[in-house]
Amino acid sequence: MRKWSSRLLATLVLVIPLAACVQSPSDSASGDSQGGATTGTTTSRLDTVKSRGKLICGVDGGIPGFSFVDQNGQYSGLDVDICKAVAAAIFNDPNAVEYRNLDSTERFEALKSGEVDMLSRNTTWTVTRDTSVGMEFAPTTFYDGQGMMVRQDSGITSLEDFQGRAVCVEAGTTTELNLTDNMRERGVEFETKTFQQADPAYAAYAEGACDGMTSDKSQLIARRSTLPNPDDHILLDVTMSKEPLGPVTINNDSTWFDVVKWTTFALIEAEELGINQANVDQLKTSEDPTIRRFLGVEGDLGQGLGLENEFAANVIKQVGNYGEIYERNLGQASQFKLERGQNALWTEGGLLYSPPFR
Repeated sequence: MRKWSSRLLATLVLVIPLAACVQSPSDSASGDSQGGATTGTTTSRLDTVKSRGKLICGVDGGIPGFSFVDQNGQYSGLDVDICKAVAAAIFNDPNAVEYRNLDSTERFEALKSGEVDMLSRNTTWTVTRDTSVGMEFAPTTFYDGQGMMVRQDSGITSLEDFQGRAVCVEAGTTTELNLTDNMRERGVEFETKTFQQADPAYAAYAEGACDGMTSDKSQLIARRSTLPNPDDHILLDVTMSKEPLGPVTINNDSTWFDVVKWTTFALIEAEELGINQANVDQLKTSEDPTIRRFLGVEGDLGQGLGLENEFAANVIKQVGNYGEIYERNLGQASQFKLERGQNALWTEGGLLYSPPFR
């Protein structure tokens, strides 16, 4: 027994120093002095964006109210403002953004290859995209549903009326599967006309090549405004799916994902706290500890993200809160005048809810 104990003691003497040299998971995840800009030896996309001096954001570019580029090359819309918010969080400059127009079939590959840093272009959060496709979905910025647009004089009032008719749809979207599922459930035999990009799809619909055009309701409403005679087209009273839309980053880069995620939450939280572009500077003198932490007056929430502690204040001052963004792009101050509905704050009967900033 004495000989066995001596051998055990000798073994422990050798093993313990070796174990002390092994880096623990918590050590490897501790990041560097920039407050989480790296994980171990792996460089985050946040480092790349910072060193480049601008954000490269993938958008659609053809949907008024969400992401639309005018004849002067100026971008506007809710999705565009999300890009601007992330740029403001990092650089305190909402214009430090380069936009890339991406169609539905190329968007994910552009993100995987590093051509863009993030997507902000009417992309639906699904389990397949979140897993096998390799995407990471930030908070939903617009709760939508798939709809159907038809000509007002077509006589079509329901999906059952598409028996023997044709529907235009954009390729590489969840819209295709949803359409097929809904028609299959109803036993409707119809023709699908698929297009690689949205513009040719809507052009074909406008020319009468198909009897209906299906997409997210928000996109249908926006695109209808670009048709020669918008009032000649209506949306059927049908919702074929749930379509939660929001920003997307590449998987397995939690540092970069956290920046996009908490910037998005900041837009929602600011509206709930009553902080907007007009009063954000004034509220920095508030005695409310929740507001003080949110605006970076006290605490170090920004540092934990690899950002300035006043990142949320910079975002709201430069871009506005979620309500302001919605109002100017889709709400009563826009041509669409869409009610908030599900996109209202949870305190107002909607679905928008931010975790606490603490």
